Amino acid sequence: MTVVRMGAGLLAVAGLICTVAGCGAETSSASAPKEVTWEEPAAYTYTLTSSEGERSLIGRFRVTVRDGKVTEAVGLDDSARRVVERAPDQVPTLGALLGALKQARSDGADTAEAEYAADGHPERIFLDWDENAVDDEERYVVESYEPA
Repeated sequence: MTVVRMGAGLLAVAGLICTVAGCGAETSSASAPKEVTWEEPAAYTYTLTSSEGERSLIGRFRVTVRDGKVTEAVGLDDSARRVVERAPDQVPTLGALLGALKQARSDGADTAEAEYAADGHPERIFLDWDENAVDDEERYVVESYEPA
């Protein structure tokens, strides 16, 4: 009699575990990217806040793009001023940020997410190449976007 009760109890616990495990299934945002119809203009300005991860492009920047290239980057905080002084070519256009997002999705990054404004330009991009790695994340926030 005891053996039957333990078997029934074990079966009930196993069923509960399977039910709970099914509820916890996650889907990766990288597997279902939102298609963007925005076309990058040749000239615009925007403010970029780049944060997270162990990388040199950290800080808040005011960026001017002409003919599809960054022609001016102004560091708005100490970190950004150091980047502009040492490696101004690291400050990206919005097209370059979208290229990094596309590459992350293509390469199978654990997270490659973006939020877009009503006109289609990116407002936020978050990349995490390996969720188990420390400091490989990249977060970009785009503000004050103004086409020329």
